[in-house]
Amino acid sequence: MAVSQPLSENSVLPVIVMGVSGCGKTSVGERLANALNCRFIEGDSLHPPANIAKMSAGIPLSDEDRWPWLDLIGGLIGESVARGERVIVSCSALKKIYRDRLRAAAGGRLAFVFLEGSRAVFDQRMKARAGHFMPASLLDSQFATLEPPTGEPGVVTVDVDLPLAGIVEKALAGLQDLPAR
Repeated sequence: MAVSQPLSENSVLPVIVMGVSGCGKTSVGERLANALNCRFIEGDSLHPPANIAKMSAGIPLSDEDRWPWLDLIGGLIGESVARGERVIVSCSALKKIYRDRLRAAAGGRLAFVFLEGSRAVFDQRMKARAGHFMPASLLDSQFATLEPPTGEPGVVTVDVDLPLAGIVEKALAGLQDLPAR
C-alpha cells in the first residue's frame, strides 16, 4: 500500500500510533510510514532493559518507569520536528498526561492514531504473537491504565476490527481530515 499522499499543511505533522498492547501499533505504524514516505520508530525498542525485564516478569510499569521512556520518544519527535521531517512512532501513550508530555515535546503539533478494540481481540493477538516481551497477562493492567483520547485534539480513532489495510486506510483518511494547526 504505497499511497504516499501529502497531508497539505500537516505534511510534517508527527504521528503516534497508540493503544494497548496487541492493538497493532507496529504493523499500522510501519504501513503508515511507508504510505507517507517517512521514518518509523518502534517505541517498544526504546524501553530501557529494566522496563523490559519488569514487563517480561508480568509486572506492570508505573508512571515512574514510563517517564524516561516517554521523554526519549518525545526527544526523538522533537528532533524530527526541528529538522522538518515527519515521523511515525508506535507508543502506547495510555494516559492523557503521557500524551500531553509528548505533545509538549513536539511543540504542540502532534497527531495520534488511537487503535481501539475489544479486550478479547487484543488478548487473542497477544497470545498469537511470538518473541514479544509483553505477556498477555498484562492486558488487564493496560486497559485499567488506558484513558481513551476522546475529545483530545489531533486524534484519529480507528477500530481494529478490520483487515490491516482497512485500518491503515482509515488512519490515512483521518489524518488527511485533521485541521491544519
